[in-house]
Amino acid sequence: MTSSIPQLIESCGFCRAGEVEGLQKMKTGMTNRSYSFFARGGQYIIRVPGEGTEQMIKRAQEHAVYNVIAPLGISEEVHYFDPMSGIKISSYLKGTHTCHSDDWEEVALCMSALRSFHGRKLRVEHSFDLWERIDFYESLWNGEKSLYVDYRQTKETVLSLRRFIDAQPKTLQLCHIDSIPDNFLFSESPCGGKTIKLIDWEYSGTQDPHLDIAMFIVYAMYDRAQADRLIDLYFTEGCDEAVRLKIYCYIAVSGLLWSNWCEFKHHCGIDFGEYALRQYDYAKEYSSIFFDEYRKRFGAAYV
Repeated sequence: MTSSIPQLIESCGFCRAGEVEGLQKMKTGMTNRSYSFFARGGQYIIRVPGEGTEQMIKRAQEHAVYNVIAPLGISEEVHYFDPMSGIKISSYLKGTHTCHSDDWEEVALCMSALRSFHGRKLRVEHSFDLWERIDFYESLWNGEKSLYVDYRQTKETVLSLRRFIDAQPKTLQLCHIDSIPDNFLFSESPCGGKTIKLIDWEYSGTQDPHLDIAMFIVYAMYDRAQADRLIDLYFTEGCDEAVRLKIYCYIAVSGLLWSNWCEFKHHCGIDFGEYALRQYDYAKEYSSIFFDEYRKRFGAAYV
């Protein structure tokens, strides 16, 4: 595959294949393959969508998001984007590292950056519908049963949380959706300190900003104490308990969502191991946590 990348870059009209130098495959992500290269006096990354991605990502929507955020300088600089194939060429961000989810100083900076992004209240035409996506990812199994014998019961339990989520106040706006530690890039700023870029907007769409907090938690595979610590880092002024309950619901829903996503990838021959198992555990664990906390708060069972 690597040998064909220079020709692919040329087909994008970015530069001639012979101008591509230092081509190197980067760490393969969960959704795409990426390669770094030098050309035209700079260093760049070309992203090539991975197996089954065309069924899960609407690239025209991702393209629309990049058009909205481009003037803000909060993400990578994109030089080429094909809204049909999803092939993207962007500047290579030098001297960066992804957020270490066990470094709470970095995590606090990520939450500050996320809160700042949410504060812009950006808008796009499309949404990220959690409930539709859960069913859609399941439909990609093509009739095969879940790997989990209690899947139907777990799904029914998670879907029951929708009534509580829908009843809570929320502001619908552009959200990242994949706001995970790996998508926060740190670099040293010229004036000292750290700057942060938030990359990879392919799942982004209109949603409740509080969902982005849950997404960070489930990818970092935090336990409950860590999850609460993250919530408190985002809500520096204090988190209302009803909002915390809603985020617990989002953790459960996100767990089922990505578990279904992982099951589709499993059918494509890609196994995410512990990550996949933990997502399903989140669906069950945080449904139970929500029910327990709801009973304590309201003095009655959630029915």
